[in-house]
Amino acid sequence: MKGKKRKYTTITIPLPLYERLGKIIENTGFSSVSDYVTYVLRETTADIEMHGKNRARREVIEKLKALGYTV
Repeated sequence: MKGKKRKYTTITIPLPLYERLGKIIENTGFSSVSDYVTYVLRETTADIEMHGKNRARREVIEKLKALGYTV
């Protein structure tokens, strides 16, 4: 990726969720909540692309519920 700059954006999540995620990643290989969220989004996106939108959508909803979102 030489010569190309990586571009980033900011995504906001509720502070209580951010704090919960911070506790989850303690003593793991993740150096920050952002790294963990990026990993989860990449995995979820790959699953959607591989297994179809309907099944993956249900899984995403379940994962979001497990993280504390009301869906």
